[in-house]
Amino acid sequence: MNDPETFGHPITTMPMVLMYHSVDHYEQDPHLVTVTPERFEQQLRWLHTRGLRGVSVRELLDAHAKGGTRGLVGLTFDDGYADFATRAVPALMRFGFTATVFVVAGNVGTFNSWDTGPAKSLMTEDQLKAVADYGMEVASHGVRHVSLPDASTEAVRDELRNSRLILEDIVQRPVTGFAYPYGDVSPRDAEEVKRARYDYACAIRPSEPGRYALARTYIGERDRRLRLRAKVVRHELQWLVRV
Repeated sequence: MNDPETFGHPITTMPMVLMYHSVDHYEQDPHLVTVTPERFEQQLRWLHTRGLRGVSVRELLDAHAKGGTRGLVGLTFDDGYADFATRAVPALMRFGFTATVFVVAGNVGTFNSWDTGPAKSLMTEDQLKAVADYGMEVASHGVRHVSLPDASTEAVRDELRNSRLILEDIVQRPVTGFAYPYGDVSPRDAEEVKRARYDYACAIRPSEPGRYALARTYIGERDRRLRLRAKVVRHELQWLVRV
């Protein structure tokens, strides 16, 4: 598995990408999408003290194209929660890290209407502009957070095209990354992302990993030092690459 490829776009070694959602205090978290600010700070410090730097996926793949990603870890945040701007970004900046936030373009400034858990506020247009100005990568998570394999080809194309148009109009920057809602991706979906001229796409545990289906490692509240180290080692063993 040291040469994953999807539709002619090889990734000679799969770089490590961590997947977050929300950084906030909480009372209920049935889907385990929230990390408290205290735990998040500990996790960033753990990376920093081991000589690892958190970066956006765009920066990670740029480094890969130039010869290697040793010492770099991709940081991603799905859905575009408001706490990315208020809690995650200040912590990231304290450590000199960047990250990619995958935004549900049709819900900007509202809440996570697709979720069966507690309602959580999503970033406003002003917050999206601000995090982009601070060096974070704003990327697409579709328009409505729909599972692409369950949608028609026309609907998939609309999700890819319209989400990019909405986000680029807000941040006034190119939007080149995509993350599949729920991590669901089929070969057709990866081909459509490529056809839509995105530079990459993130999944979770894709059956056909590659540039348009990058694997990611879930990070949650329970991930302390030993669990973080275990996840790094597992990634290294699976993909035969040193993080």
